[in-house]
Amino acid sequence: MWIAEDWKDYEVLDTSDGEKLERWGDYLLIRPDPQVIWRKERKAAGWKRPNAHYHRSSKGGGEWEFFDLPERWQISYKKLNFNLQPFSFKHTGLFPEQAVNWDWFSALIKEEVSRRGGKEPVKVLNLFAYTGGATVAAAAAGAAVTHVDAAKGMVSWAKENAAVSGLSDASIRYIVDDCQKFVEREIRRGNHYDAVIMDPPSYGRGPKGEIWKIEENIHNFIKLCAGVLTTQPLFFLLNSYTTGLQPAVLCYLLSLELGHFGGRVQAEEIGLSVKEDGLVLPCGASGRWNR
Repeated sequence: MWIAEDWKDYEVLDTSDGEKLERWGDYLLIRPDPQVIWRKERKAAGWKRPNAHYHRSSKGGGEWEFFDLPERWQISYKKLNFNLQPFSFKHTGLFPEQAVNWDWFSALIKEEVSRRGGKEPVKVLNLFAYTGGATVAAAAAGAAVTHVDAAKGMVSWAKENAAVSGLSDASIRYIVDDCQKFVEREIRRGNHYDAVIMDPPSYGRGPKGEIWKIEENIHNFIKLCAGVLTTQPLFFLLNSYTTGLQPAVLCYLLSLELGHFGGRVQAEEIGLSVKEDGLVLPCGASGRWNR
């Protein structure tokens, strides 16, 4: 398992009975987590005095209960800063477990930028890019990033995260668009990228009502994205929060569509350490290809 262990502003304090207690900077949140199928004594003091608690409804969805939480606040990871805000279905605007992937591809980007000596940019395409955690990490490492998400609000949030990370003038191109349509257009235009990052949803709808189901669409989408890579790409990152897409499945998909580039394919669960018991909370899976 790949574990995001270098956070200072975030930690999972405890887990029990379908919920996790987390520290986000100075604030404690209780949020549901489907992986937490165990029930144990809630010893951590924060369970009794959180700043906010997201209650899941038996009918689907849920709602926040706020005690003492600002509308927005900020946390940092190394030199990166992120604006947080509680919104629909328990989210805060950041997935802390992804830091383990940020560190991985940042090292690859820095090495390649150094090798090229500034003669040509390392171009990274970030798809389903959300609030830009991976975008700011890649840009901070020296990449020229194209950030694509269908939600205008998420793209605006990503711009804010870049700004508070001191990357307002970095080479980041923000695109509000359907990811598949954008990649198809880039291929027609003859544009290519050194790396692709994708964090596709389990289920979603495009701007014209197109239905996305990851189990049905992901293979063809990876095949499509392989066509937007350069002849000697640097890396490809595929994230999954869908139960059926285990690491071995991600490895198989990437090997099928990127194997002709050579290189190396790996896939693992990603996770976060739990302070109370020293165990690790699984948080999805990631597949990585790099040359």
